[in-house]
Amino acid sequence: MNTSKPIRVFLVDDHPVVRDGYKRLLDGNPDIEVTAEAGSGEEACELYPKVKPDVVVLDLNMPGIGGIETISRMRAKDSNAHILVFSMHDSPIMISRAMDAGASGYLTKSSAAVQMIDAVRSVARGKPFLNHTVMPSIYDNLQHTENDPLKALSKREFEVFCRLAGGHSVAEIAEELSISPKTVGVHQTNIMHKLELRNSSELTRLAIRSGVVEA
Repeated sequence: MNTSKPIRVFLVDDHPVVRDGYKRLLDGNPDIEVTAEAGSGEEACELYPKVKPDVVVLDLNMPGIGGIETISRMRAKDSNAHILVFSMHDSPIMISRAMDAGASGYLTKSSAAVQMIDAVRSVARGKPFLNHTVMPSIYDNLQHTENDPLKALSKREFEVFCRLAGGHSVAEIAEELSISPKTVGVHQTNIMHKLELRNSSELTRLAIRSGVVEA
């Protein structure tokens, strides 16, 4: 009889229906148990110290601080946090940013369900996990780092860039990131300068080409 404790999973996604699907999938395995859920990065960061999960399964596209900032904040609270990104994004820049922020693994939502289970088990053991669909993107990113204009952006500038590309106003971005509108404006100016962009339309087109947002 296996008396070992199940892997405790913390689901973080802003769609309750999606979370319910993950929960049913993971709870169907005797060695895995979903013990907590959150609908935003802010809620996840607040609950994390109380939940103390073995693995966090996290989406990147969430309102508020978003997934990448959530990863950074969780890792700041716990340098050993095991975080598995489960995202629709398969672009090299998003994968790279997530892993740089401290993600332990990356799985795309186009993956087979069984890969989610394998990924959770792998990350829980402290082993990185990248499913086969993102490996070409990782390779491509390594091969074309010098040609990637978004590499010039700092972590905070990249967060602002993503929100600007998504149509968020300066005021909305300031509230989401808990910084002043003036600071957002400074970041916006730096972004436009570093990327040699003239207007918001060019910014959006670059974001689409880079796979940061969908057309």
